[in-house]
Amino acid sequence: MIEPGYTLNERYQLKQTLGEGGMANVYLAHDLILDRDVAVKVLRLDLQNDPDAARRFQREAMATSELVHPNIVSIYDVGEAHGQQYLVMEYVPGSDLKKYIVEHFPIPYQRVIEIMGQILSAVEVAHDHHIIHRDLKPQNILIDRDGNAKISDFGIAVALSDNSMTQTNSLLGSVHYLSPEQARGGMPTRQSDIYALGIILFEMLTGTVPFEGDSAVSIALKHFQEAMPSVRQFDPRIPQALENVVLKATAKDPNNRYSSADAMNSDLKTALSPARAHEEKFVPNAEEDLDETKVLPVIAQSAVKKPEAKAEAPAEPAKPVAKKKSKLSWLKTRWPFIAAAVAVALIVIGVVVALSGGNNDVSVPDLRGMSQTQAESALENANLKLGKVSKAHSSKVDKNRIISSDPTQSAEVATNSEVDIVLSSGPKRFTLDDYTGETYNDVAKDLRKKGFTVHQVKESSSAVAKGEIIDQDVDAGKKVVPSNTTIIFTVSKGSATPDNYSSSQKNQLSVPSVAGMTEADANATLRANGFGVSSQTATSDSVPAGKVISQSPGSGTQLNKGATVTITVSSGPSEPEVESSSESTPSSTSSSSSQPNTNTDSGSASDQSSASSSSSSTTAE
Repeated sequence: MIEPGYTLNERYQLKQTLGEGGMANVYLAHDLILDRDVAVKVLRLDLQNDPDAARRFQREAMATSELVHPNIVSIYDVGEAHGQQYLVMEYVPGSDLKKYIVEHFPIPYQRVIEIMGQILSAVEVAHDHHIIHRDLKPQNILIDRDGNAKISDFGIAVALSDNSMTQTNSLLGSVHYLSPEQARGGMPTRQSDIYALGIILFEMLTGTVPFEGDSAVSIALKHFQEAMPSVRQFDPRIPQALENVVLKATAKDPNNRYSSADAMNSDLKTALSPARAHEEKFVPNAEEDLDETKVLPVIAQSAVKKPEAKAEAPAEPAKPVAKKKSKLSWLKTRWPFIAAAVAVALIVIGVVVALSGGNNDVSVPDLRGMSQTQAESALENANLKLGKVSKAHSSKVDKNRIISSDPTQSAEVATNSEVDIVLSSGPKRFTLDDYTGETYNDVAKDLRKKGFTVHQVKESSSAVAKGEIIDQDVDAGKKVVPSNTTIIFTVSKGSATPDNYSSSQKNQLSVPSVAGMTEADANATLRANGFGVSSQTATSDSVPAGKVISQSPGSGTQLNKGATVTITVSSGPSEPEVESSSESTPSSTSSSSSQPNTNTDSGSASDQSSASSSSSSTTAE
């Protein structure tokens, strides 16, 4: 295990351990570049050289990076540092659904439906990308501080077509949420995820899982051998319609479950509706195992014994033969009349039924998510016919799968009626334009309406006006699916100088250098640049009298307009020391009095005092 404080790839500083798993450890880390907390999953050190673990780890990154949904944990980065594989994910502060159930049970039914709706919406997106999670359980569903659900851990997720990665002889994932077909060693499908969702819904309503056992094998056996317990036995207040969602999602036969996560979500949303208050309990279609050996009914055996009993009894063959001949002769002479009577009766019955509307008793099956061939078979079984087939774009329904039907599912229609279907032609693709030079706000607003995710990165530019697009990370002319595409624009923030200053900085001026100038020139220069001037004098052996020795503040300093700059002007070299104080004093005084500036007078007086002191000291020696 990596110690907290370690920095991966000079960017992700690990802060603390969030969890330890059989394949990887998860850390709370801080992204030093983007200055945000993230979750970092690092493959365990002892599995770094295990090709199966590495492949599974990489598959999680690939699977999740394709999925963009508010209820799916986002993948930010994938990398390797010093032989350690890691992936960087969105950090979701809060708890998982397992802890949430324990802490909040009993959960209000409406809240249960709300959480399940978010989960089903996310699963639908994964299924739309041909990705089956295969390990859906409350521990892999995070609840953030706002109460939103986010699905994580696609570590054993697999594409529908990736048969080579499917371990049919292994029980992957938690056995409490394992579908019967997976427990038998079958290949997981969308319906396998739906079964797990049904178990999760059961647990949210009851606070417990439906099947418990001493071992994983015993629990797995119960999934395909025992009936699902009734949630209404745990809580009689649960509406039958809500229990029906659990029963349909967890039907033993995948064909009796919901055809899609979206279909389950639609049914769940109306489970508390008063219109469904008196709904009958869901009973799946009779499941018949065609591989089982059929046993003949008892009635068939008794029918075989009857001829033997007749053979043992005394018989008079002449009479039965006579009866048969008599019956045949009667039928031969009268069958035309009988046939005509039957035909008339059938016509009368047909007319009566038609006039009474008695044939409007067929319910349209739910065709959503089916292929056209599957729909034809389902309609035929319901004594209906396939009508008009049309196509429409859909980002939620797989290509060549049914989006909707007309009449819709559960509608009562006449036998042999036609049902029109709308097949998905896949998500609508959009051809990107070249947006360089256009205003970012307008482009972003338009693209977001079409379903794109749009971000901007600002960059200084003197050539491109502020707010206009400099570059885009997705090339113009490329055809993309809006809902699956994120575009990042580089946007000009204008010239690097004025727009980056604060309002106070914009009004500041740079102090010019006036050292070495005459006092008059220095005054003129500073006032021309917008500054006030204050002068003072000082002796200097190196700067001629009347010229500027120094300035305060120094040149290049940024000051507000009108600020005062103090200049120090040379008064010439200091007076030489003399032997006689009586001669030095009047001379110094006379020299000082000749200077017009009061500051200079003060300075000369000081020099005079110094000279006098020096003279006294010499005499004492």
